[in-house]
Order: sequence, then structure tokens, then C-alpha cells
Amino acid sequence: MAAPPSVPTCLTLPKRRDLMRLRSIPQLVFCTALLVAGSVSAFSAEVPLHQQIDSLISAGKPEFEAQAAPLADDATFLRRVRLDLTGTIPTVEEVQAFLADTTPEKRTLLVDRLLASPEHGRRMQYVFDTMLMERRRDKHVPAAEWRNYLRKSFLENKPWDTLVQEMLTVDGTDEKTRPAAKFLLDRELKAEVVTRDLGRLFLGRDLECAQCHNHPNVDDYLQRHYHGLNAFLSRSYLFKDPKTKKMTIGEKAEGLVTFTSVFTNEEGKTAPRMLDLPEIPDPEKKKVLYKVKPAKNVRSVPVYSRRLQLADAMTNSDNIAFQQNIVNRLWAMMMGRGFVEPLDMWHADNPPSHPKVLALLTKAFQEHDSDMRFLLRELALSKTYQRSSHVSVDAEYPEKVNFGVGLLKPLSPEQLAWAMMQATGVTDKTLASVKAKQAKVDAKKGTKQADDPQWQEEKLHDALKGNVTSFVTTFGTVGAQSSRFDASANQALFLLNGPLVQSWLKPSGTNLTARLKKLKTAPEIAEALYLAVFSRLPEQTEIEQVAAYLKASQDQPDMGLPQLVWAALSSDEFRFNH
Repeated sequence: MAAPPSVPTCLTLPKRRDLMRLRSIPQLVFCTALLVAGSVSAFSAEVPLHQQIDSLISAGKPEFEAQAAPLADDATFLRRVRLDLTGTIPTVEEVQAFLADTTPEKRTLLVDRLLASPEHGRRMQYVFDTMLMERRRDKHVPAAEWRNYLRKSFLENKPWDTLVQEMLTVDGTDEKTRPAAKFLLDRELKAEVVTRDLGRLFLGRDLECAQCHNHPNVDDYLQRHYHGLNAFLSRSYLFKDPKTKKMTIGEKAEGLVTFTSVFTNEEGKTAPRMLDLPEIPDPEKKKVLYKVKPAKNVRSVPVYSRRLQLADAMTNSDNIAFQQNIVNRLWAMMMGRGFVEPLDMWHADNPPSHPKVLALLTKAFQEHDSDMRFLLRELALSKTYQRSSHVSVDAEYPEKVNFGVGLLKPLSPEQLAWAMMQATGVTDKTLASVKAKQAKVDAKKGTKQADDPQWQEEKLHDALKGNVTSFVTTFGTVGAQSSRFDASANQALFLLNGPLVQSWLKPSGTNLTARLKKLKTAPEIAEALYLAVFSRLPEQTEIEQVAAYLKASQDQPDMGLPQLVWAALSSDEFRFNH
């Protein structure tokens, strides 16, 4: 379905100054750096963490508040935090209720409610599945089992260090814990893949170029760093169980890691280690080396396992890089960019933009036992997070790295799918259907499962996951994730005339187009459209543009409203979290 020339421009390009470059938002490229822990200003214990963040962001910058963007209005904040914490846009009823609410602490109450919701567990499942597995194809552990493990972990608010401990210690032999083994099993324990990803995803350092020699461009990345990580897993191997045919992890009791620089021919060796932390030596050899000795079709299990030292060494409080990395990634998730960018290139020539803020958050994160929900709450409550994405006309536009303005974040494929289904009414229709069916069962059994929010979220997800998969297939990219946005021809065609999206635009039941069709006046149509799609009320000029479009499309009554909704869904304002 092609958009008619008269589609109002307000639906294709938002008016905000920072949305003018939405076609391709460049990702700032830096080298990476070790954080030199800056001293954190002494704050009273009574000062909330989110206020400490704001104080440090503006510290030493007299003109910061004058040049920074003001706080976003309620509608913008609601949409932003809903997308960031639950992965979709608010309902029309949520928008209307939030705008009408005069409670001073309503933003705090909203954040707490979203963090406690079943949708938050699903959102974090999507984020960490993409971060840790980077949309790889399944090999040994089904994605559904892995994602269910992640979702349940986030619903339980499992600490980050506990989650990583589980992923790095399981061997795949126990069906109950096997899903956590996907991180290692689906990389098939290949040294060049696992070692690099341990460095990138858990330490914020891409050590790939330090495999054969010290990094030629980054002085901080040494060959011993790469092989120190590799030494934890060099004795491990994939074992195919002859009965179940499933791959598990076996391990030998011996084996040393040596390396030679291809540049200097200098030889070296290392025991397991985390970057520049001390090596972890093997215990003195004992007569009995194995719990299960190596044999044909037997998975060997040593008495002392180097692999089992990996999780403890990774999550040890001395390994500050591990804590800093996840703080940097959660900050980037909420703010639109990390203190260090790219997220996996942290070194001395690319230091954090705000070392004191990072040090403050890392310390707080450790003191709260690696509680990610705690950290996300404090970030969401900060003025830094809540700033508008546009500034006044006479103000100097703040640099992105200063966090003086709300940064644009392209919606992930999952966010885009759920947001479109919410906007068009697919979500509400599907949820009403599954609840109605369950209500009949509840009436017979005397149960109230249809009223359980978690049951509703799970059933809704199961009913619509095929649609989400279609968006991931079209908009998702395999490999390291980036905040850069570049639309492809396939993506444009998917939105333009793909059968899935087009089916949501046809008037049916109580979907958005059907509701608009029942309204009589342009102001009513504009308000309903903007509340459903943009989570805000339209301005007068936008009402006038909608009216002009409706008048121009009177000769195409069956096409006008679907094309109007399509234009809104395809707009930059909808495609970005701003």
C-alpha cells in the first residue's frame, strides 16, 4: 500500500530538532579504556542515588542546566519508560490516566509498577538474549528454553553475578539447568569464539586481536589477557552423549596454555587469569586426577576443574571490569549510549565520559548485590534519564556525550512489533480473546487464572510470538548489536506492503482503524490516532493536517484511514524512543 502524496508531514517527520537526522544516527566511535577510578564526591547517605547521578553529570559545568534540555513532559516520559522497561508503548487508557494524575510522585510510582510487572521480565529477556547470544542460530540448546530461563531469572530479579555464575558453571548434563549452558554450548567451546565473547560481553574488552600478538592499536590489550581467559576453558571439550545424542561439556585434568607472538616470536604461558589480576594456579597434583576417567564414549570429569574457576574469577569483587561492564551496558540501555562507546572497546585511550558517575554506580551496584532492577530504577528516576529529546530554539544543542538531552534510541525489532500491535489494537483483541476462553474454564473450576497478570502476559506472548519472529527476521541483525540505525529496502517493503502489517490496518472489530472509522470529526480522529500511536495528544497544527488529509482522501473512503494509520506507524516519531 503506497502512502498518498497528501499524507500529512507531521506523520512522517517529527518536529523535534534532534529528529532531523533520523535516517542514520552515527554511533560515536572511540577506542576503549580502563577506568581510572575517580574519587566519588561525598554524598550524604540520605541523598538518593538518582540525585547523586544528576549532581555528578552536571558537576564542574556552570552552563549545564542553562543549556541542557528540560524534563520531558508526562506523555513523553510515559512512552519512553514504558518502552525501556516493558518493551512496548502504553495503552490509550494508560496515557489518559497518567496525564490526568496529579500525584506528585506519579513518575516514581509508575517506574516501580513497571519494574514489578511480568512485561519487565519479558523485556529483559529480549535485551539479554540479544546481548548474550547476538541472534545466533540454535545449535544445542533450543532458544525457547534459553529465553524462558532468562525470563524467569529476571522475574525473580536474579542478581547479575548469580546469572553469570549459572551460565558459566553448568555442563548441560542436568535437564533442569541445561538451558543456562546455551552460552557455552552454542558457541561449541571454540576458543576463538568463547574467549573473545567472554572479554566483550562480560569485561567490555574485545581481545580478538590479542590472540596472536599484543593488540597493534590498543596498548592495554595483551596476548596474556586473551590466553588468560582461554586458559579457563582450554581443557574443556564438547561431548556427545551416546544415549541422548545431546552435547554436554567434558574436561581433561591436564593441559597448559602457551602462546607465541607472531610479531616478535616471544613465547609465553599463563594459568587462568582475569586481565591483570593474579593468575589462578592449579593445586598440587594428587594421585587421583579424575572423578570420571577419560574413556571411549565417556565424559571425563576431573577432580579439579579449571572451567569451574571461571565463574568465581569472573564475578569476584576484585574483577572490577565485570561490574563496570554491566553498569555501562544498563546505562546505555536507558540513556541511549554508554559511558564507554563502543561498549566492548574499553581501554586507556577511550576512557569513560563520566568516570565519577560510573564509579558511583559501580559501587552502588556492588553494595546492592548486583541488583539490576535497583540500578534501572535509579536510572529511570534521574533527571538525566527524564530530560526531553529537544531543547529550546535559542539553546546550544548539548553534545550527546554530556547527557544533557534525551538521546534517540531506535526501537528493537521486538519493541517495534509489540508497539505496532499495541497501537493497532492487535494486542487488546488477542488478550480479550484468551481471557474470555480462560474465563469459561475458571467458571467451571472455580479458579481466577484469567485475572492473573503473569498468566495474561505469557498467553499473550504465546499467541503473538509468530508476529514478533517476523519482525526479528526482517529487522534483526546477527552479531554485535549497535545503536546505529540504517533502514534497508526489505524493511521498508515489510512496512509498506507486507501482508502482516497490512492485515492490522484493515478495519476489523475494535482495532484502531475500525475505531477511527466510527468517529465523526477530524479532531476526534486526530486525538484517537495520536493517543494510540504516539501516546500523546495532537497539537492544533496536527489536527488541521489530519483534517486536510481526510478531506483530500474523501474519494477513497476505504483507503484513507488505513493509509493515515500506516503513515503514523511508519513515521520516525513512532520508530524511535525519544
